[in-house]
Amino acid sequence: MDPVLLAATLGLLALGLVMVFSAGSTVGRQYFGDSYYFIKRQALWAVVGLGLLWFFSRVDYHVYRRWAWPAVSVALVLLVLVLFIGQELGGTRGWISIGFFHVQPLEVAKLAMILMLASHFDQARHNLKRFRVFLLPVLVLGLMVGLIMLQPDFGGVLVLAGASVVTLFASGTSVLYILVLGSAALPAFVYLAVAEPYRMERLLAFFNPWKDPQDTGYQIIQSLLAIGSGGLFGVGLGQSRQKFSYLPASQTDFIFAIIGEEMGLLGTLLVLGLFFLFIWRGFRIALRAPDYFGTLLGCGLTSLIGFQALMNIGVISGVLPVTGITLPLISYGGSSLAITLAAIGILLNLSRQVNEVGSGPRRAT
Repeated sequence: MDPVLLAATLGLLALGLVMVFSAGSTVGRQYFGDSYYFIKRQALWAVVGLGLLWFFSRVDYHVYRRWAWPAVSVALVLLVLVLFIGQELGGTRGWISIGFFHVQPLEVAKLAMILMLASHFDQARHNLKRFRVFLLPVLVLGLMVGLIMLQPDFGGVLVLAGASVVTLFASGTSVLYILVLGSAALPAFVYLAVAEPYRMERLLAFFNPWKDPQDTGYQIIQSLLAIGSGGLFGVGLGQSRQKFSYLPASQTDFIFAIIGEEMGLLGTLLVLGLFFLFIWRGFRIALRAPDYFGTLLGCGLTSLIGFQALMNIGVISGVLPVTGITLPLISYGGSSLAITLAAIGILLNLSRQVNEVGSGPRRAT
């Protein structure tokens, strides 16, 4: 397996466990009477996720050619079910709870979509310029986006759409088709961004959060205060002040801000460096894949995790509007962590076959 990709993954996971313990201790004690509430659950899911990583790293990635469409079917069923029996959290009905087990259909949908795109374009690789080849996966993507927006989860839609577009480019399909898709989707995304009052308020707060510092601009201001107060070396692990109910979602969406506060600029650069290593090795594996299917699969999985990480960091640093996106491998979240590690296991199996086959450029057969 690729040692750099594995090391970057384990480094991010270990850092995430430390920061979930630090950022979640106050919230856990306040709401559950247990400072270890979040870290115990995160550690359990990390063990499950590492088991999935090991398992999928041993499974030949070619089997996903025939399992891609069944995976999409399961994802669509879950996206429908969550609208009726889902648990609502933070205004989003995005979790299905079975006892102590919670699954987020969005995470299943993102992985299934990448598998489907890779499988579909691999089977149609000799007819990539035909519009009907391009149309089928776009219709499936549109259906998924529509179901996710009914939850609603605009941030999840952006991650899914972004990773899918990267995979479409990597497939070699007509750029004209992709431009037409973008031209058609842009008005829809703009409408979705301003249709709900709270999204419009977030967008306005992005341009000037200090206009309403106690309401719409509160979260981003507290995030910037956390990062700024960390300085170069940070205030020290466990010493964050913003996690004491000043910064909402400190153990989930805004955990990067707590890293900046406790570990300073050096800590944030460490996170960025590990994600850079991950993205670099992921695309390197994809480009050196032994076949076309492996290239698409590698590009899709790498862009899925990398795009989400960059969006989260952009939100926390005030570069992007607040969208409610977690930081992969670091933020608290059970099923999302397990599915992310499973996806990385697929990447590691791909890297194993790159080493077995050779290190030459990919072939289209």
